[in-house]
Amino acid sequence: MMRFIKAFLFGITGLFIIITLLSLLIPAHVKVSRIVVINNTTSQKIYQQIAWFDNWKKWHPIFTIDSAKMNWHPPAIVGKDSGCIILHRGKEVIIKLIAADSSSIKFFLQYEGQNDIENNIILTPLPNQQAVQVEWQAINELHWYPWDKFYAIFIDKISGPGYEAALNGLKDFIEKDP
Repeated sequence: MMRFIKAFLFGITGLFIIITLLSLLIPAHVKVSRIVVINNTTSQKIYQQIAWFDNWKKWHPIFTIDSAKMNWHPPAIVGKDSGCIILHRGKEVIIKLIAADSSSIKFFLQYEGQNDIENNIILTPLPNQQAVQVEWQAINELHWYPWDKFYAIFIDKISGPGYEAALNGLKDFIEKDP
């Protein structure tokens, strides 16, 4: 009986080591990216919607559908190191602006119990089409843990549709009100 227990424990330990070694082959940085082209607009008009988080209430699904509550931190300051705290499904989500210029904004999304997610929204004018390409990149930093690394395999399918819905909301809002 003791032989079977030792064999079982040895097998489980070996399996854990193999899974851990395989997970080390998965990159620690995973980027989810979505793109939308918004017609008949300028980069400046889109920048005004994305650079001030208060405007997100007009087009972002979290605010338009879920009616999440938003509080500014620090209050009444819009600019570098500003941000907001959102109460979404009973948990706090912190959005902290890192950098902004006329062609992009960069911010961190901090969700309770999750890794911080670096977000970049990049605006590329398409002058021949009188349109602007908007790309939303979310860069996830993962720990070395095997479950974190295997989560990376599915992260695009899990979080990608949310970014796509936000971009489509922005496109619908901008194109309806040129």
